Amino acid sequence: MADTAVRTENPAADRRTPAGGAPTAPHSADEAHEACIDQAAVTRALLGTWADTRLQARELIKDELFWQQPGQSMADHRARVLSQMKVLVENDGSRRAFPAEYGGHEDNGANIAGFEEIVLADPSLQIKSGVQWGLFGSAIYQLGTKKHWDRWLEDVISLELPGAFAMTETGHGSDVAAIGTTATYDPETEEFVIHTPFRGAWKDYLGNAALHGKAATVFAQLITGGVNYGVHCFFVPLRDETGAFLPGIGGEDDGVKGGLNGIDNGRLHFDHVRVPRENLLNRYGDVAADGSYSSEISSPGRRFFTMLGALVQGRVSLDGAATTASALALHIAITYANQRRQFDSGAGTDEVMLLDYGKHQRRLLPRLAQTYAQFFAHDELLQKFDGVFSGRTDTPDEREDLETLAAALKPLSTWHALDTIQESREACGGAGFLAENRLVDLYSDLDVYVTFEGDNNVLLQLVGKRLLSDFAKQFKGADAAKLARYALGQTAGKVFHGAGLRQFGQAVTDFGSTARSVELGLRADQQHELLAARVEQMVEDVAGALRPASKLPADQAAELFNLHQSQLIDAARAHGELLQWEAFTDAVNKTADEGTREVLTWLRDLFGLSLIEKHLAWYLINGRLSNQRGAAVGRYIDRLCGRLRPHAQDLVDAFGFAPEHVRAPIASGAERARQEEAAAYYAALAASGAAPVSEKALPKKK
Repeated sequence: MADTAVRTENPAADRRTPAGGAPTAPHSADEAHEACIDQAAVTRALLGTWADTRLQARELIKDELFWQQPGQSMADHRARVLSQMKVLVENDGSRRAFPAEYGGHEDNGANIAGFEEIVLADPSLQIKSGVQWGLFGSAIYQLGTKKHWDRWLEDVISLELPGAFAMTETGHGSDVAAIGTTATYDPETEEFVIHTPFRGAWKDYLGNAALHGKAATVFAQLITGGVNYGVHCFFVPLRDETGAFLPGIGGEDDGVKGGLNGIDNGRLHFDHVRVPRENLLNRYGDVAADGSYSSEISSPGRRFFTMLGALVQGRVSLDGAATTASALALHIAITYANQRRQFDSGAGTDEVMLLDYGKHQRRLLPRLAQTYAQFFAHDELLQKFDGVFSGRTDTPDEREDLETLAAALKPLSTWHALDTIQESREACGGAGFLAENRLVDLYSDLDVYVTFEGDNNVLLQLVGKRLLSDFAKQFKGADAAKLARYALGQTAGKVFHGAGLRQFGQAVTDFGSTARSVELGLRADQQHELLAARVEQMVEDVAGALRPASKLPADQAAELFNLHQSQLIDAARAHGELLQWEAFTDAVNKTADEGTREVLTWLRDLFGLSLIEKHLAWYLINGRLSNQRGAAVGRYIDRLCGRLRPHAQDLVDAFGFAPEHVRAPIASGAERARQEEAAAYYAALAASGAAPVSEKALPKKK
């Protein structure tokens, strides 16, 4: 290692990096005399249930053919991504989710796992392939029936039929139920008439719409016999063999975007375009030749959510892809910080490694901990998705759980990606701003992840409503005695002292030192109790505030809900954080190697305590932590960061990225070589006796 030449022969005996970042701090587990993690085992755990598929995908994208080229023009980038799509087809990258009858592999979990890894090559390729096979193709498969599969699936899989997923409109994004496009049935010709009656009803932001799409799955209000039966999906051809729009269809190119410019996003509009009755994707609702409507799902609301739920895989895949992108950013930033030196300690010693600075550890290591939590939570989400979509566990309750879990995790991981990529960029200084080191383009490309496949705040509101629904169910039909017992449990004593920490005593003198008091009082059980109790109380508080709504007129009830909407979303976010912490803890408990389990426990604790610190005001206001204990949380986080510092490189290396996946010069060893060159130069200069004397070393003039 480059830094061994300038470090003293006797590294610091303390197991943790000294405050202030002394150059003698241990930079590896070996130097710190601590157990090393079993990197191979951790990598396998992070890769999850479909590890083999992920490794296959990573092996494929080692080919530079798939790599994003910084600075490429939009036209060239679009053409390159389309050509990459064809190579994916040649390498079975488009078949995993589809039925064997059409050349597929019928492995839904593997399909999502492989798809997520493409973010390491080029996020534009990932999303464009997601549009083709995860949205357009999936709509045909999930919302259509065998007659539709027979007609179109093979061409969708082979890319002979590139398509767009036409749901979002300029005037309605997340509010799909209110879209303006109509599909009016004409019984005389047995056709649906697709029409966008005003500018806000144009389909917008659609991948494959500007150039490459030959057809689209168009979501529209189904009207027959003068009745609107709500949103349904229709297969609509768009272009002829020359690439020209078919009669009645028009569109525009969305042009340059903030990122993902390898995708040809565009707008579509329809002027009384006629399609055959059979082009209705009729798995959940059908129209007979005479115009009569039928559905096995009688409730319009449940039918609508069932149709949208069939397309939940977009949210699932974004959760995983955003987590992988965060891991890539941290790999670059921590590797660089473990080689780059800046400023001496003030005592004339050698310059200090960036990762030895306490602030640098605070910037990167808690984000590393959250990324680990997200990997483990995502694998649980993917297992649930595979169970439902394979049919093994496909029940209404399981589908509802899947939708809620995806809606809870996707916001957290996509917000975390933007936060982590930006912090990683800043932590690399000017080098991080160079396009060649990938962080600026990665941020731009991931930016839209927080608003597509469901705006994050809208998704969390859905989660919050589910939490309220579950909360209400425990009182359905409750007798007076049960309600009285519940009310008794909500006394101030429970609210302010029920977090389980009081049994340890809130005064640090109980344990003799702040460090030991916090360490004993905030271990796994107490972290879980604090996180879970916060969710419980937040949901109870919102439920109590909204209880009068049932007796109010609709407009006043809506106003009351709006007043508490932010609190509901906060409760949903807390719920998602709790799920991530629990998944991390499950992974720790499954770890066989003792040394690995110890390090992962520290990392899990860092994640849990960082969540508590982030919401410290809530814990203090609600009496869940004393002021003294609250103040000590931050100090313990600092101790954990120092404890994890020697393991930081091992932990990012365990992501399993090859140089072809990273492709950032500052994380390639180039910075280490520069440091070695500089150290050798100054050593030789000092040995030569020709080194100039520092002005500071001269005798002071009287």
